[in-house]
Order: sequence, then structure tokens, then C-alpha cells
Amino acid sequence: MPSYKSSGDGDMRSETSKKSQFTQRSIPSSSGGRSSSSSEPTAPREVFSSPSVGKREEANVIRARCLVAMILLLAVSGVATAANLLVKQQERSDFENQFEAHATQVLTVAQSRANQYTDALDSFASSVGAHAAVEHARLNTSWPFYTTPEWSVQAEKLLELNDDEHLAVAISHIVQEDQREEWNNYAAEQNPLWYQESIDNEGYTRFTAQELIDNMTIPFLHFYDPENGFLPSPVSRPGEAIAYFQSYPFGIFLGNPVLLTNLDALQASEQVAELYRITKATRRPSIGFTRIPIDLETTIPGSQIMQPVFDGADTKADDRKMGALIMLRLSWMGYFKNALTKGEDGIVVVLESSCPKLIEAGVSYGRENLTESDRNIITYQIDGPDAVLLGDSDLHDPKYDVLAVSEVFIDLDTDKSQLPEGACVPVLTLYVYPSTELEASFQTNNPAIYTVVVVVIFVFTSLVFLLYDFSVGRRQRTVMDRITKQDRIVTDVFPTAIRDRLYENQAKNMTNGSGTEDDDGPFNLEETFYGRSSEIRSAPLADLFPSVTVVFADLVGFTAWSSAREPHQVFILLETIYGAFDKLAYRHGVFKVETVGDCYVSAAGLPEPTDDHSAVACRFAHGCLKKMKDVTRKLEVSLGPDTSDLDLRTGIHSGQVTAGVLRGQRSRFQLFGDTMNTAARMESSGERNRIQISQVTADLLVGAGLARWIIPRSTKMFVKGKGEIQTYWLRKNNKSLESKGTDLQSEMSTLEETVEIDASSERSAEDGRIEEMSKTERLVEWNVEVLASLLERVVASRCGDVNHIHTLHKAEKNIGTSGRTVLEEFTPVIPLKRFDAEQLEHRQRTTAVDIGDEVKYQLRQYVSTISGLYRDNAFHNFEHASHVTASVKKLLARIVNTDGGNGLAVSIPTESVDLVDLAGHSYGITSDPLTQFTVVFSALIHDVDHPGVPNTQLVKEKSRWAQIYKKSVAEQKSVDIAWDMLMSDEYAAIRACIYQTEDELRRFRQLVVNTVMATDIADRELQTLRKARWETAFSNVDSASGPLDDRVESEDRKATIVIEHLIQASDVSHTMQHWHIYKKWNERFFMECYGAYRGGRAESDPSKNWYKGEIGFFDFYVIPLAKKLQSCGVFGVSSHEYLNYARANRDEWVREGEALVEQYVSQFNEQKISSDSPP
Repeated sequence: MPSYKSSGDGDMRSETSKKSQFTQRSIPSSSGGRSSSSSEPTAPREVFSSPSVGKREEANVIRARCLVAMILLLAVSGVATAANLLVKQQERSDFENQFEAHATQVLTVAQSRANQYTDALDSFASSVGAHAAVEHARLNTSWPFYTTPEWSVQAEKLLELNDDEHLAVAISHIVQEDQREEWNNYAAEQNPLWYQESIDNEGYTRFTAQELIDNMTIPFLHFYDPENGFLPSPVSRPGEAIAYFQSYPFGIFLGNPVLLTNLDALQASEQVAELYRITKATRRPSIGFTRIPIDLETTIPGSQIMQPVFDGADTKADDRKMGALIMLRLSWMGYFKNALTKGEDGIVVVLESSCPKLIEAGVSYGRENLTESDRNIITYQIDGPDAVLLGDSDLHDPKYDVLAVSEVFIDLDTDKSQLPEGACVPVLTLYVYPSTELEASFQTNNPAIYTVVVVVIFVFTSLVFLLYDFSVGRRQRTVMDRITKQDRIVTDVFPTAIRDRLYENQAKNMTNGSGTEDDDGPFNLEETFYGRSSEIRSAPLADLFPSVTVVFADLVGFTAWSSAREPHQVFILLETIYGAFDKLAYRHGVFKVETVGDCYVSAAGLPEPTDDHSAVACRFAHGCLKKMKDVTRKLEVSLGPDTSDLDLRTGIHSGQVTAGVLRGQRSRFQLFGDTMNTAARMESSGERNRIQISQVTADLLVGAGLARWIIPRSTKMFVKGKGEIQTYWLRKNNKSLESKGTDLQSEMSTLEETVEIDASSERSAEDGRIEEMSKTERLVEWNVEVLASLLERVVASRCGDVNHIHTLHKAEKNIGTSGRTVLEEFTPVIPLKRFDAEQLEHRQRTTAVDIGDEVKYQLRQYVSTISGLYRDNAFHNFEHASHVTASVKKLLARIVNTDGGNGLAVSIPTESVDLVDLAGHSYGITSDPLTQFTVVFSALIHDVDHPGVPNTQLVKEKSRWAQIYKKSVAEQKSVDIAWDMLMSDEYAAIRACIYQTEDELRRFRQLVVNTVMATDIADRELQTLRKARWETAFSNVDSASGPLDDRVESEDRKATIVIEHLIQASDVSHTMQHWHIYKKWNERFFMECYGAYRGGRAESDPSKNWYKGEIGFFDFYVIPLAKKLQSCGVFGVSSHEYLNYARANRDEWVREGEALVEQYVSQFNEQKISSDSPP
């Protein structure tokens, strides 16, 4: 039973609460019946309530500092500003001069390259025309029947003009309508020759000319017909055609990775058609803008220059026939490349054409007042040898307009009178501007440096003052920080009124000479109470509260639940539940007194008396009862099985209490009196999930018109020291009360009000989803969370590489399908992954790995399906599998964490341990996250589709599975069912996380087989072999000095047998946990066995020998197993805990077992009668 002294956490309400502040009251004290508040004068309240006075004085000091600093700053600001402006003006001048030099260089390079391009094209066209004239005369042919010899060599020399990777050139022949058939034959004959020549010159090895003819060349003059699915169609329109013929680089032109041979350019490109219209009319070169594809989605600006080729060397003769066109494509990014040298950055160039853009419907030439969107304008930034495209518009910074430099750099000097109607040959103008980056490069720290030099004078003259002020301020801050912390601590420990009285006593002590104002020592409660001498100088701080209501709320089942949990999980539960109760106490105005173990003690009506304290306490208790179920259901997803089974047992009593501060070490506000004892009796004699109230509290509720809140308990309770008393239950079903009448409804609605407010304000969507889950669904979520966390560690051990494209299909099909049974796959030694220090170092540097939503979804689906495959047995069911999983998780967490790979254990500082020694200490189990995952996974599936009868019965019944497996029938069937399901396509992402090599697959399979097979403890032959293997693994023979292979095998042997004993201990972990847990699962196992007997599936009545059988089970299996866990030295304190519980449960069973067996039989019969009776 809990103690009744308070260790409470102070008043839960702030001074800004809807309740009034706690005030000084004249309530009779426990010493003489007089008021505990004296008539002596007290110090002003603000001295004691907070350090506000110190804060005000500190604010005054800060204002004085600011005033002095402002005067000094004004004195130095003038000189510093002048120096700053002069230096900035010089930097601006240097910037403008540098830009002018860079702009001149860019314009010079642009003009030079323009001249080179036009001259080289003119020369190339003359050379081709001259040679063509000679060949035509020799062969008696004419255009277009001519193939430029050594095409790739000549074209390559032409493209050496600039380092532009997008530079390309092609020659296209003008084919008249009556020449098309002859041209098709000519092209088919000449293509292989110039193909092969280009292949040999450019060094291609991927294909031959014949392959190009077969795969890439369309053998007739064609275009790609959009009305025919863009399939190549013969040119049928009347008039001449422009046939692409020879191109360089070979196989690629205009961004297309194909040959364009025999493509009619007039139908393929509207732009080419327009350029040809201009060139044909003027017999001069023409230029136009184009987009050059970089990839399937990206293009960059460029231009095409069309140079006519005449029959002869003279390109300007009017009587020469135009037989071909040389088309040069260039990118403006490459054009401006290497315009500046490295380090000359930040020049913006704007290229502007005098002609408008081509539009889809035709040509928009001839328009006046063109906007920027109508014109071809491109902006680049030149940074040394590189040019970067900024956009297809004028993107220079307008603030640099005054610095602009411009020049016309391409003008083909075309006679405009010869141009066709609406045509335009562009004049290209280049505008050069500086960029903010260039200006920033001239903005140095010099202005700041000069300013700092001036300010140093101010710093130097102020340094002494600042140092002095700093030392004084630091002392003041230290004092104020200490005062603030002490005030916060005292406020948390004591109610506000008690806190203020403590401060008053401190002031009195100082006034009476027992303390001094300048004492900066820590706050001392003993000195506050007694003064500086040993003589008591003040009365105890105690009050009598004549009418309060005390609530005791105990967590039912907590002790048993905590025995199966890790320490941090116990505290997560308590902090969450008590935190929820604290919030309710704050909202209801209830004072939290203390928590004693798993009992929450609170009181209504103090420190500030209230008339409705009994109703307030009932509302609070009712809210706690509802909140308890909500919280435990949510926590079951993270804390595991049985969490939602925890309940609250609450007792309430009203009466007078003595409350005050009991002076001494660790003093707190505490309550004393018979009311505390009675409230505790109300709790201990109550029932789980119910609120029992005393006669006194019931009378107060009746007097307040709340009689319908309560119902009498059917039997009177005997209370020590009070005899038989009548107690009452607080109604749980408030809706039935609300329907009785409107007056009562308005009062009773407050029972639900606060709880509903809490739910609406704090419940998230996820919380709502969890609350709607069944127990099985919550267990599924918990198992998913456990497995997912371990999978993340498995993936992290591979440096986070998750390959969801699984490539082990063949190996997966061979696993488990070799004709052997699962038991025949068993092996005494499983080679585990060895400790890898380099991998550990990488994992410690790697952040958390997310396995992804797909894996989590498949994992949830898999666990949910597994839960559905468990039968509705009393013992061998999904809940028991989750209980075994929780035990495995706990034992794995207790293994010494060697390398951060243990996803279940709390990490220890690696600098304080020898990782290699620790890896050996756990026999390598913690070195491999896959091993940990597999053991937990095996615990989840080990009883899938268990029929609820032992293997011997299955063999005797000659079931289909028994004929296949012969022995360990249930265990082998579970492995096969779970494994086959895991191997299905819908769980491929899970498998990709578990294993990605054949070695990992084999290790995973072998661990699953060995672990699940170890749960068959009824087979004597297997048990004998297992004992022998334990003796072999843990014999006194020292293999540490033997050969390396022997040492490795010895470690693997130990790890294998330890894993098997780990799952065995977890399978019967209820025998090594709290008595209540053991009794719960023992009863379920009995019900399952007895039900099999009564159903004709067992020969002997288990009730006849259950009592003695359990004693033997403890003596010959459970306790020896616990001793083995202890002797192997792997599981830390858990092995001692398991052994102690096993012995305690054995002794308790000896005392109560026979009566429990009779109770089991009686309960079974009652359930049988109830189920057989008609509804």
C-alpha cells in the first residue's frame, strides 16, 4: 500500500489560471488551533514572488550602457563614414575601367570570328564549285550529281575555326523535279563510298557503311509525313527539292543521332525553306536563328548559315548555276567560348537580331514597332573561357545601361532590293554589359578596414569601461539566474501560497539578523525554516483543510506488465499516463499530491478550498479512467502486447487532512490524516476499471444534487479499523444519466466535457486511427514497427544501398524446394557475419536509413496476413506469438551492444570498450543486424496455423502434414507457410531489404529453420541433441589459442546454440516473468489442452497431472534453461531476472497450483455450458 506522505510535483495551475491566485488564509493550524499566518509585518510581495525587481534594475543598467555607447558612436561615426565613401569611390572607378577593357576584347573576338566564318564558307564553296565543274566536264554530268571527295577531311578543317562542340556542316543538293528518280539511284550508289570514307577518317568502330545503308538510310528523296504517323514518304510536290547529302560530324546533324541523307530540307524545315528563298533570290549567303537540341527536352540557341555553291570557282558570278547549298550550324554558346581568359569573369552580352522571329503560320517579316518578344534576342554571361546562357531575352541588369558598349558584328551586306517580298536578312548587333558579379569582384574589404581602423580608437578607449561593466554584469546575471532557478524549483515543489510564505520566512530571518542581504549562497530550505542557528525560529508551515476530496488511482496489472519490458519502456508508459493525468488535473483544478510507484495521488479542495471539491474529484477520476484506455491503446503500438490490458482502479474519499511542509531533507508539500488512509482503502478494495467512492463522498454528491452519479455497491466492504462500510460506484455510462432529465443533464455533461475537449484538441489523425483499431490490429502495427526498425539496421549495414530490383529469383526458387523437409535443413553451426570495424565506422557516420513506404506497406500486409493465419486457439495464437516476439526483442536488447548494429539496445560509448572483445562476448550475434531481424521474424511466424494439439497427436491422426514431415509437424508447417508467402511477388521489396546476395539468403533461411525448429521442445530426441550441442559449444576446452578456422567455427557454434536457447526461453517466457503473466498464459495453455481432450483429440485428461507436470516442467526445463542463459554470459541482467522469476513462479505454483487447476476446470465447464446454451 502506498505511503501517504506527499512527494507531489507542486500545483499544476499557473498564476494566470482561471482559478484565482492562492492567497494567505487564516485556517487553523495543527499547533494550537490558531492561524498559521502571523500578524507580524511582511516584506512586499514582489520581493518573494519572482525576481522582477532584479530584472527592472538590470534594465536600468542596460539603458545607461546604451546611452554611453551612443555618445561614443556619434563621435566616431563621421570619420568612419568619410573614409568608407572615399574607398568605395575608388573601387567603382577601377570596376568601370576593367569592364571597358573586357568589353573591347569581347567585341573584337566576336567580329574576328564572324569574318572567319564567312570567309571560310565562301572559300569552301568556291573549292567545291570548282572541283564540281571539273568533274562535270570530265564525266559529262551536272548538278546535283556530284559527291565531294574527302568530305570529312575538308569539313573537319572548316570546323576547326572554333572550339564549339555543337558546330556542324552539311552539303545539300538542289534536285529538280525531273531529276528525282535519277538522284535516288545516284545517292544509293554514292552513299556507301562517302559513308566508308567518313567512317575511316573519323575513327568509328561501332558500325560500317553497309550497316548504315541497311539501318539508317532511306533510299529515296523523302519527308516525314505528319498525316501518315510521321513515316518517311516520297516527295510528291512539284518543283525542286533540297536533298541532304553529306554531313559532318558523321551520323549526327542538327542534334539528330541519324543520317539525314535524302531528306528534303524544304519540307523538313520552315527555316531552311525561308533561308533558301533568300539565297535563291540574292545568290548570297543567308543566316537565321535555330534551336540546337542537347537532349530530348533541352535546346540551346544557335544559327544556321546557308552558303550557295555554284558551278565553278566564282561564287559571285551571275551566270553560274546554283547546284548545292553548304549549311553551317553553330551554337552561340560555343561562339562566345574562349572570348576571355580564365579569371576575366562577369561580362554579360546581349545578341540582338534586326529581323523578327519565324512563327508557325509563316514569316512575320515587314512588321514595324516589334516588341522584345517578337525579336531574336539572346543573353549570355561570359566567365573566362566559358559562356553561360541566361535566357532568350534581354536579361542584363538595367542599372548598367550607362556602361553599355555595342557593335554590329555580322552584316552579310545583302542588297535589300533583291530580297523576296517579306524576307529579311538579319544584321546582328552585340551589346556588352557588366554584371553584378564583376562589380562585386571589385568590392573589397578596404572600406570596412578603414572604418575598423577608425573604430579601433573607440574600442580602445572603451575597453576598460567594458571590461569592468562585463564583470559586474556577469556577477549580476549569475545571481539572477540562481534566483530564477530557485524560484522555479520552489514553485514546482510547493503551492504558490506555501512558496510565498517560505519567502516571507526567509525575509524574517534576514531581518532578525540570521542572514544578510548580500549573501549569495544557494537557497536552503532548512535555513528558510529554522534560520542560521540550530534553534527553531519559525512555526511549521502546516494548515488544516477541513473538507477536501482525495483520489487514489492505481495501475492494475502494471507490475506484471513491467516484468516483461525494458526499463525505458516502463518509464515511457508512466510518463505518458501520468503526463495525461497531469493535464487533466490542471484543467479540473485538481492538486497533484504525488506518485507512489504506480499509484497516482491527487486532491481537490486544496491548497485553495472549494465547495464543489467532491464533484471536481469525480470529474477528474472519470476523465482519468477514459484517458487511461485511450493512452494504453495508443501505446500498445509502440510498447507491445498486453499494454492495452492495463486498467485503472480508483478510490475516492472526502474529509479533513493536515497539509504542509515536513521540514528536513528533500522537503515537499505533504498530506496526512485518516482521509488519506480511507481513500487508499477505497482504491485497494475496488475493482479494475471502476471508481469506488466512500459514504462521505457520496453524501456530498447527493447534497449537491448529483445523486444520479453514483450507484451503491451490492455488498458492504470491510475496512480495517472501520468495520463494514457501504461504498458506491461512480457510474461509467454517463449517457444513461443524461437521458433522465434536463437539469441533471446540464450538471452531468461536465463529467464528459473535459475528456471530450482533450480528445478534440489533442487527438491527431494517427491517434484516431489507432483508437479505432482492434487489439489484433494494434499488435500488427507493433510487430511492423519492430521489424521495420530492424530492417533499417540491416539496410544500414550495407551502407544504405537498397536495391528493390531483386535478382535472386533462381536462388530463391532453389531454397526449400530441394526435396528435403525443413527439419532436414537443420544444421548445428550457422556461419554468422564477422565483426567489420571499417563497416562499423561507416555506419556510425551514416544517418538513419529509411526503407521507404513501399517496404513498410508490404511489411504491414505480410504481418497482417500472418496474423490471419494464426488459428483462434487459447494459447497458440497471434497474441502469444507477439508475446514471444516481445521477449526476443527484450533479450536481444540486453545483449551487450558491440558496434551500434544492435537495433534494440541502447548504445554504449565505443571509446570505453574493446569492440572486438565485445563482438566475441556476444559470439557475433550483435555484429549482424540480419541475425537479429531473423530471430525476431522467426518468433513472429513460429506457430503459424498451429492446430492447437501437440505434434504427437498430429502424427497419430495421420494428417496430411504429419505424413509429409513425420515429426516437428507444426513447426515445419509454420516455416513452409510463412516462407512460401514471403517468396511471393507481392513481398519482393521486403526480400530486397532482408538479403541481396546468395550468402545472405542462405544465412537468412538457415537462421529461420534453426530458430523455429528450436521451439519444438516436446521431441526428446531433438532435446537430447540440443543438450549435447550445448555441452560441446560451452565445454571447458579453450579454442582461443587454436587455428583461426577452429576459433571462428567455435564462435559460430556458440552463437547458433545461444540463438536456439533464446527463442526457447522466449517461447516459454511467461514462466520466467511476473506471476500474473505466468498464470494468464498457463490458464490459456490448459484451456487449449483440456479443450483438445474434451474434443477427442487427446488421450489423457491434462487436469489429472497438470499440477505435478508444471512442477516438473519448472524443475527439468524452465529453471535449467534460465541457468543456461545466465551461464552463457550474453544476456546481462535479464538472465538473472528470468532465473529469479522462474524460481518464484515455481514456488507460487506449489502453493496455489492445485486450486488453480480446479478453477481452470470449473471455468472451462462454465464456458462450455454458456457456449452450448441457445442465445
